[in-house]
Amino acid sequence: MEQQKQQPQDSQRFETLQLHAGKFPDPLNSCAVPIYTTSAFAFNNAEHGVRLLNLSEYGNIYSRITNPTVSVFQNRMAALEGGVAACATASGTAAVSMTLMALAKVGDNIVASSTVHGGTYHQFKSLAPQLGIECRFVSSNEPEDFRALLDSQTKFIFVESISNPKYTVPDFEALAEIAHSHGIPLICDNTFGCAGYYCRPIDHGADIVVHSATKWIGGHGTTLGGVIVDAGTFDWGRHADRFPQFHSDDAAQEGSGEVSLWKVFGSRAFAMRCQYEVLRDIGSTMSPQTAQQLLIGLETLAVRCDRHASNTAALADWISQQPQVAWVRYLGQENHPCHLNATKYLQRGYGDSKTLVVHPWTTTHQQLTDTERFNAGVTEDHIRISVGIEHIEDIKDDFRRAFASLDHQGQVPYQANGIHYQEQKRIIGFLHGTQHPEPSPLQRR
Repeated sequence: MEQQKQQPQDSQRFETLQLHAGKFPDPLNSCAVPIYTTSAFAFNNAEHGVRLLNLSEYGNIYSRITNPTVSVFQNRMAALEGGVAACATASGTAAVSMTLMALAKVGDNIVASSTVHGGTYHQFKSLAPQLGIECRFVSSNEPEDFRALLDSQTKFIFVESISNPKYTVPDFEALAEIAHSHGIPLICDNTFGCAGYYCRPIDHGADIVVHSATKWIGGHGTTLGGVIVDAGTFDWGRHADRFPQFHSDDAAQEGSGEVSLWKVFGSRAFAMRCQYEVLRDIGSTMSPQTAQQLLIGLETLAVRCDRHASNTAALADWISQQPQVAWVRYLGQENHPCHLNATKYLQRGYGDSKTLVVHPWTTTHQQLTDTERFNAGVTEDHIRISVGIEHIEDIKDDFRRAFASLDHQGQVPYQANGIHYQEQKRIIGFLHGTQHPEPSPLQRR
């Protein structure tokens, strides 16, 4: 069973794929990807409906599972990441949770880096145990520390290409060798890899890639979305004992008839499990309107990423020279502990179209314990800057005004247990257009 036929794209470069990959001829000759706003699709006849429902023929049945507009986005993301198929979701968080549910069950465990995004960390720490799944976190970036936590019930290793906000870059090749030697896939959240423009984990051994499409893919802070990309490299048939859900006996128990995902879909079995079983049952579906907005975002991704990277390099160099700044964490600097991995695995630079400034300790990571925050690279004196595509001098001007608002001159001294909350509030307030932002509950304590 094949999806819509595509022109060969092996020789096409990223900048071309981001505009054209995944499209199929429109019967009304629309140049843009049409938005198919419908909940259900008609069958040509009864036999056609049977073939669609037993998955022997590809086609659209119900938009909770498949939709033509969403399919174009899925196909384009698979092409950009070097995968064989993709499953779009309502958010990046949904992409992570669906991947978890597709592979693990009660009594299983997973091994993940402790530097993953705060939302993912909380999901693995709190939601997974409610499903009977243990998450074992690794606080270092050493591949052998991951190996030490694997056992016969481990279902996957999970890392991020560039962790948020510590900016850890894993050794993909070493982790892939460890995962595959234990018969499990390596999964990477490549949100910061910008749909493969900065980093393509599949090229370095990852078997599954997930994204929050809300960030760089959408690019303008308007649209929530996520996507799961199947590399098609993991042999689910060889590891049937560990992953019975890809074979007919287990599928029958789950209400999928006698369909064996591995026999029917082969290398695309994981993506199809996500789409035709997990998405069907969970319902965290991407709407066609969202897919169209994300496709528009993809069309300018390479141009935006180039500006992100150049602005970030310029700002990192400039801001590290300012007396008000105690330290800068940037992968392009040789003193970053992951600089060598970044040089090996990232391309075209290290880096929403708008610059964002946030204090992770009191916002994105406030639900974690102090130890968990430190392991994630979040400290009290840490202000995270996501550099946008504005003119670099305008970005610098914003920081100049923020620094000028400080009550004192000179470098802010580092205090591990007593950070200058008022100064940080003033800096962030100026950057967001208000001089007196309301302090968070944690700041009031």
